Formats: sequence, C-alpha cells, structure tokens
Amino acid sequence: MTGVGVGSGDEVVVPAFGGAEVAGAVRAVGARPVFADIDPLSFCLSPAAVEAAVTDRTVAIAPVHLFGHPADMVCLREVAQRRGLKVIDPDPGPSVVSVDATRRRQFAEYLERRLRGVVIPTVAMGVQHSFDEYVVRVPGNGRPDRDAFKSALRARGVACYVPVKTPAHRTTEFRSDVWLPESERAAAETLALPLETSMTKRELHRLVSACNGLGGLLLDAAC
Repeated sequence: MTGVGVGSGDEVVVPAFGGAEVAGAVRAVGARPVFADIDPLSFCLSPAAVEAAVTDRTVAIAPVHLFGHPADMVCLREVAQRRGLKVIDPDPGPSVVSVDATRRRQFAEYLERRLRGVVIPTVAMGVQHSFDEYVVRVPGNGRPDRDAFKSALRARGVACYVPVKTPAHRTTEFRSDVWLPESERAAAETLALPLETSMTKRELHRLVSACNGLGGLLLDAAC
C-alpha cells in the first residue's frame, strides 16, 4: 500500500464481501478501509457502490478479483479518474491459459448445463472466468437454507464449503454499522462446490445428481 502512496489517515474503498485481506493491508499502513457493496452477479466491488462510499479523505480503490471472476476494472478506473483516486490493481493471476484452467472451464460449462435448484455463477460479457472456486447461490430464506443444503450435500460425500462466512464489515476486526445488502445476501447464500481438475466425469455427474436431488426440495420448503 505504501508503494502506491497510501498512508496514515487516508481512506481506501474495499469490498465488504471477500475483502478482509485487502482491508487488513490498508489498516497495516495506518489507512482506514471503507467498505463498499458488491455487484450481485460477479461478487466483485460495485463501481456505483464505490462512488457512493467516496469521501474527501478517500485516496484509492482496492478491488478484489473473486472466485476467478475479475472485478470491473474499466468502470472502477472511470470512477477513480472522475474522483481523482488511485486504483490498486489486484493480482491478475497467470497470463498464460494452462491446461488445468481450460479443464476447469470445461467442467464449469458441464455444471452450467446440468445444475438445477441452485443459481449458477454468472460471467460478464467479454470476461474470462477462471473458476478458481465454483460458487453458486442457494436461494431461499437466508443462511439456514444454504447451511441445510451444505450439510445435506456433505452427508452425500460432496466436499462443499462456504467461501466467505462473514462480510469483512461484520467481523470483529472491522466491524461497521454500514448496511451493505448485496454483501450480506451473498454471505448468506453462497456455497462453493468442488471443481478439481482431477475430477472424473462420474464424480461430476454424482455432484450434479446430489445438487439436483436436494435443490428442488429446499426451494419448495422455502416458498
């Protein structure tokens, strides 16, 4: 952070969902992380929310590429230019498309065609999603439904997990009174499904069968 001119007393806008690490880096140089909401489709920092969070002490925006979907750097840079801010570029990841990355995208396409009862990841037009994590939403009446779905899947041998248990602005370290509805909802609904490059077609089929067998039941119960 110090290398980009952020220091004591400055404010840096960071995502509440998945932004705890970058918020810690901001605080480590004596600056104050200001949490902004996410785009509900990409799970990344929302340019409109950033603009609303800017104050006269804001000096930079620190987006995060989350789950393999890049943040909207074009629009974030437009906000930064308009408001006289710096953009701290997140790690772009490897520039060469590996065999593993290609395989993950193929597996993601397989799941996209077959999964029912969960909301599959959305990929913005013109964006390359690397699917570092395959994160779906389990719709319903908040956290208990997602957690019930997770428990039922794990009982069937599916190694799923909650990718972001608590938005950064709700943690003890960074607690804030700000209300960020999309970050709250994402934390309550998201679930990461296994997507390892070593998976076989049979394992993928078992994953789909487990999800589809449970999804409709949970959705009906939530209605």
